[in-house]
Amino acid sequence: MSEVAAQPGDVQGLLRLPTRLRWTRAASRLPPLVWDSLPAALLLLNVVTTRAPHEVPVAAALTAALTLPLLWRRRAPLTVFGAIAAAAFAQWLTNIQLPADIALLVALYTVAARSDRRGTLVAATVTQAGVLLACLRWAADGAFLTPFVAATATTVAAAVLGVNVRTTRAYLAALEERAGRLEREQEQQARLAVAEERTRIAREMHDIVTHNLSVMVALTDAALCTQHAAPDRTTAAMHQVSETGRQALTDMRRTLGVLRTDEPDAERHPLPGIAQLEALADQMGAAGLPTRLDVHGGHGHVPATAQLTVYRLVQEALTNTLKHTPAGTRAKVRIQCSAAAVAVDVTDSGPRRPRPAAAPPSGHGIPGMRERSAAYGGTLRAGPLPGGGWEVHTRLRLDGAGASA
Repeated sequence: MSEVAAQPGDVQGLLRLPTRLRWTRAASRLPPLVWDSLPAALLLLNVVTTRAPHEVPVAAALTAALTLPLLWRRRAPLTVFGAIAAAAFAQWLTNIQLPADIALLVALYTVAARSDRRGTLVAATVTQAGVLLACLRWAADGAFLTPFVAATATTVAAAVLGVNVRTTRAYLAALEERAGRLEREQEQQARLAVAEERTRIAREMHDIVTHNLSVMVALTDAALCTQHAAPDRTTAAMHQVSETGRQALTDMRRTLGVLRTDEPDAERHPLPGIAQLEALADQMGAAGLPTRLDVHGGHGHVPATAQLTVYRLVQEALTNTLKHTPAGTRAKVRIQCSAAAVAVDVTDSGPRRPRPAAAPPSGHGIPGMRERSAAYGGTLRAGPLPGGGWEVHTRLRLDGAGASA
């Protein structure tokens, strides 16, 4: 007979379920107190229906004393076991045999399932003592060993079953706690990843906006100064402003494209790297900062992310030079590529006034450069040169140590 799953509210489907399955589902909804009171009711009914009328009062009282404490066995297992053991000893003293003695095994199982090892050992010892006393008084002549072994095996089975339930419950609780801890760690890692990605995007946007706006401002100022004396140079400068603005928009779309799945610009335009430093130097020269670029060693083996870091470091250093030095300043960029590292050195010839010691650092340029350098195990050094000018130097490691850093 196949089982038909009933949907909520489907009365006909529920009626078609097998009788045993319907009873199982109904029984699983009963509270534990109902299950604990059922043995007491059945055993009391047995006493009333099987005992002689003059034996019913004492037998019913002892049965109630043995079974009614089971209603509280889940709340206070040791106390309930003690009460049932006392009732069993009173039963032994009155020399009345009752089927309600099974309540002592139920109490032993509850202690083993809900108490510690010491409590289980004490309860098992008391139960075994009761088994010995019962067999000594009620076993038939010459048949002591068989009932004693059977009752002892039942006692051991009840204790072992309770210990297994307790162990399984502790194991499941440990698994649940571990799953909750792993879920919290995953959420924390996700939040850290989001924060790191926000920091990366903010750093990229700072570099893009600061550099391109600085170049555009310098070109616009130059165009204003030459609009009457050299119209051709003014036109060229404005063309350069337009090109710089388009490049800034492209870089912004590329950076923000990772946030949108339908953004095609990030795929059409590769990330800038060492090969694009020459165009950057030309752009800075057009903005009024003559820049010399020297690249030593091949850079084909350098990862794209490391090349992007080199490009942003040079871009930020040149932008700072353009913003903070007077006209006539010259800059020099030197890139040294090797199998294990990339050295970046940017210097300029402009005069720099030392910052007062009490003045806090402003902007995010140098801190962002330090973060980029630290991502590849490098330490950024930025400061004035002894003979005048400013230097930015770092060394990016390409080996495993640099990646792990």
